[in-house]
Amino acid sequence: MIVQNSPSDALSAVLNTINAVALCSISLQAGGRWGIRFPAPANIKFNVVRRGGCWLLTEGDEPVRLEAGDCFVVANGRFDLASSPGEKLTSAYDVFSTSTLAGQLGEGRDFAILGGSVRLDTVDGVVLSDALPQILVIKGGSAAPFAWLLDQLDREWDSGAPGAQLVCNDLLRMAFIHVIRAHLAQRDAASSGWLGGLTDRHIAPVLHAMHAAPGRDWTLTELSSLAGQSRSSFAARFKQRVGLAPLDYLMRWRMRLAAGRLRRGGDPVGSIGAALGYRSESAFGASFRRVYGISPARYRAECKLSGPAHPHIQDAVPQSAP
Repeated sequence: MIVQNSPSDALSAVLNTINAVALCSISLQAGGRWGIRFPAPANIKFNVVRRGGCWLLTEGDEPVRLEAGDCFVVANGRFDLASSPGEKLTSAYDVFSTSTLAGQLGEGRDFAILGGSVRLDTVDGVVLSDALPQILVIKGGSAAPFAWLLDQLDREWDSGAPGAQLVCNDLLRMAFIHVIRAHLAQRDAASSGWLGGLTDRHIAPVLHAMHAAPGRDWTLTELSSLAGQSRSSFAARFKQRVGLAPLDYLMRWRMRLAAGRLRRGGDPVGSIGAALGYRSESAFGASFRRVYGISPARYRAECKLSGPAHPHIQDAVPQSAP
């Protein structure tokens, strides 16, 4: 049997780089009059309404009605779920105090929801969380292509079968990716950022190519050819859609990759730079200092000493950039 590597794409590359791991974590059933308040998540929260309906309430936004089959993602900020707006809210900590996996509110079980989180790298996770709206709702009609995933998730959650927890996590990850795809399909044509670039027929092939081969010595001429545009038109369009010049985007993405390898591994600094297309350690170091403000060796040392919470590491790259 011959196994071929599948073509890389920008979204897959980003999710792999930020170590996006989906974890099924809760189920909630409710009936009658009820309300629950969830705290601001440390990770991205992904939820699926499996039975009945409820209202999703967030500060400053109009209430959103959710029905069975609807999915919603919370990238940041607290949120409430209730049988109707204005209901008394119970803290999620109290609802799940006796069981970290299953909760019950009110009388009856006419409403059910499955929830989980998408855990991200503590440093690079902002690449995705900042690109998403605070609350993202995908209605059941848009979710129809992956309704089978949600049905299987339901069955696995309650099955008690060997490996069910891992299967649930994998199903949740696939459903999350489908929700991002649905979000991209609904985005306005003028939306910016790397996610917006994936919806542009000229920019998307370039992003896929750069993420597939970040160590290649890309030129503006090669990239504009992939986009099917002149150099000047492509450069202007890329910066307008993504927010950075093409080669600046590539350099910053390379530094994201380099920083991750410095934090997690022990490869020599020169080897990391060479793998990302730099012909000398000094050239790699100059690019790294431009983005992070410190040398690669010092970055690695401070990660070991202080962890990723060190201010150099948290603030080195603008959060909206790759």
